[in-house]
Amino acid sequence: MKNHNDNMELEKSKPHIIVEIIQYMPNAVVSKTIIKKATGNITVSSFDTEEELAEKTSPYDTYIQIIDGTAELTIKKTNYKLKLGEGIIIPAHAPHHFNAKQQFKMISTVIKSGYEDFNP
Repeated sequence: MKNHNDNMELEKSKPHIIVEIIQYMPNAVVSKTIIKKATGNITVSSFDTEEELAEKTSPYDTYIQIIDGTAELTIKKTNYKLKLGEGIIIPAHAPHHFNAKQQFKMISTVIKSGYEDFNP
């Protein structure tokens, strides 16, 4: 698996079609940063068929929305199949991973504020 990540933000005050700003690459997961700030970030990613991301956790809630195809996501050992237009919140500290039985694109939004009182 190849993982390509573009950390440059999108140009401000310029309209774009979100599903078109990232393309599928053979045997790869590709990510592009839309906004990256100290308080959170928004990223768009494409997964080629049979690609996956290893299980991980995040200290923040992450909102996922599917913008093309269908994604398979496991959160705390529960499997979800998300279709075009569907979204889900991955809770902070929840083990999760993605698996692409078919190509898909998603937007992930992480908000880092609001956790000041959290004690794991």
